[in-house]
Order: sequence, then C-alpha cells, then structure tokens
Amino acid sequence: MSASTRMPADPASSHRAIENLIARYAELVDGGDFAGLGVLLADATFTGTGEPVSGRDAIEKMFQDTVILYEDGTPRTQHVTTNVAIEVDEQTGTAVSRSYVTVLQALPDLPLQPIAGGRYHDRFERRAGQWRFVERQVRINLVGDVRRHLRQAGAQR
Repeated sequence: MSASTRMPADPASSHRAIENLIARYAELVDGGDFAGLGVLLADATFTGTGEPVSGRDAIEKMFQDTVILYEDGTPRTQHVTTNVAIEVDEQTGTAVSRSYVTVLQALPDLPLQPIAGGRYHDRFERRAGQWRFVERQVRINLVGDVRRHLRQAGAQR
C-alpha cells in the first residue's frame, strides 16, 4: 500500500466525495446514461432483484436490459436519495453507507407518482486517492406500478 493510501484524508472531504458518488448514481440512472453507470460502478458488485453483477460492461448491460428508456433517452424517473448515513474509516480507506431511495416517474399518460421505495446499502474504497463504489445493494420493499419503468415488470403483467 502506498503512503498516500494509508494517510488519513480529511473526514469532511471523504463524506462529501461519497455523497457525490451516491448523487451521481441517481443522476446517471435518471439521465439514461447506462454507460456512465458502468464507469461509476466499474469496480463494484451491484445487487438488485437478480443475481449480483460485477464490472463495467456487465453492469451497463444489466441496466440496458432492465430499464425502459423513452424518446428523450431517459426512463422519465427521479431517484430521490435521503436519510444518508455514511461511516468512514480513514485509516483503512473504506466506508459504508445506508440510505433510503424513492423512485418517482411521470409520463404524458402517467401522472407523477412514486413507483418504488427502498434502501441502498453501499461499500466504498479509496484507491489512488479517489473514493469509489465497491458494492451497491438495492433493497426495494415498496413497489408501485413499475410496468413503465422495468422491462420484466411490463412483461409479467
């Protein structure tokens, strides 16, 4: 391990960097930028309702295969992340976080409404001075009408 990896960073700076990663995930999903999600989660394992997926290409493909995009190139959603709790271990360069997620969707024929709610459980590591995701677990426990958001849900109804 290099000296820069072992050196504790500023705790406030680490918290802000991790919050920015969490926010960036929502921006990329809502923007329909699945290639960007692949980059953001390139070093991570993503666990949703299916089998865990790891690596840039596999994560990008999983989102492409799962989330419906509309004419504007987006899923017409807003992921609202709240109650973010972050615990950083500066000495080891690791962190965990827990947060709530509420997914809103609106379409021309669908009024704005919450379609899902749940929790994110994340792990992060600082590598070469930069924080990055190493794991994201999505646990959705409140499900509304996701037929116009998720391909599999539309096929099942």
